[in-house]
Amino acid sequence: GLYQKAETLYAMGDFEFALVFYHRGRRLRPDLHKFLLGIHKAEEAIINCIGNPSSVKLESKEELCFVSRQAESKKDNQKQQNKPKDQKDQKQTKKQSPKTEQQLLGQLYADKAYLEKLLKDEDLMQSSTRQGAKVMDLVLDGISYLNQRRDFWQQQKPIYAREYERKALRQGRARDKKQKPSDIARAIAKEMEDIELMLARGSAEQSCRKAERLLKKIQAWSEDEVPNKYELIGNLHSCIGNAQLAMGQMEAALHSHQMDLECAREHALPDATSRALDNIGHVYARIGKFQQAINTWEEKIPLAQSSLEKAWLFHEIGRCYLELDNAEVAQDYGEQSLQSADEEGDVEWQLHATVLVAQAQVKLKDYRSAILNFERALEKARLVPSEAAQNGIIA
Repeated sequence: GLYQKAETLYAMGDFEFALVFYHRGRRLRPDLHKFLLGIHKAEEAIINCIGNPSSVKLESKEELCFVSRQAESKKDNQKQQNKPKDQKDQKQTKKQSPKTEQQLLGQLYADKAYLEKLLKDEDLMQSSTRQGAKVMDLVLDGISYLNQRRDFWQQQKPIYAREYERKALRQGRARDKKQKPSDIARAIAKEMEDIELMLARGSAEQSCRKAERLLKKIQAWSEDEVPNKYELIGNLHSCIGNAQLAMGQMEAALHSHQMDLECAREHALPDATSRALDNIGHVYARIGKFQQAINTWEEKIPLAQSSLEKAWLFHEIGRCYLELDNAEVAQDYGEQSLQSADEEGDVEWQLHATVLVAQAQVKLKDYRSAILNFERALEKARLVPSEAAQNGIIA
């Protein structure tokens, strides 16, 4: 479910959390190129939104917090305990400019401003509630909570991501009878995660049905309610296609992935276009239509964004040419795959590419070169903890 959750978060504009899940997926499944592609596109999206990190200037003024003052000396500690809390809290609030703080707190900024105004009322601050609690302590506790919330949001989400959420919320206020966009987004993210989990656990039919129901819901919503509506529609067609492929429904899977491709092209979504071409090629290869797979994957080549993606793409195309007994072209694609794998430093794809080259050379009766490449592949296989790969090469 990590990949689907990351894709959903990316489609909703929550690029940081998407990047977190792409990295988690990459650590768990380094063999899946799609996580690395996700990392690249999420990082690029973040840079496009906030610019180069070196250009970001944060206002930072020295502050002497209560804890650090405590550590200076015992005498100073005693003095600090006797100081009014409002002085300490006011020093802490200097850290953020009013404009930045307002962006971070949103509607809660008005509450903080009201509490700070109460601090100026000395008579009120000296009073107590019926339960005996000091009003000053309650006010300062409220300000402290809001400061913590402000700091939390600054760490968790940049301002541009919150602007995205606030825009969606503003658009939804006029439609009281409908769900708020933020609620819809959370519900969609949860359902997408469930769909992916079901498929991963082998419940392809259940995953497919859930994806089809969610697709109908999203198609009925407007773009105001679901920003990036068409990215999600394409993503669901892809999920349905993957589930159908798992159930052995090849023609249905091909149709679903072609719907994903059609949606991506219609709405100029290059990442979705690349994904759809990838999946269509896999379906063609599974049903033995190797030339159609080749044509599809060759169309994807200009969309490849990294050396790792090119490594597996060239390998898959070369494998199809080998199945068609075109060993010369297969060898050429195998060598291109190996070159890309070397650029990426990926041992596993170096292994796959080297084996492909060796197998093509066997068909070309270049046995000396084939033996050398099989020996190189065996060395690579020993670097990859896969006894099956070693045995396959030796056999």
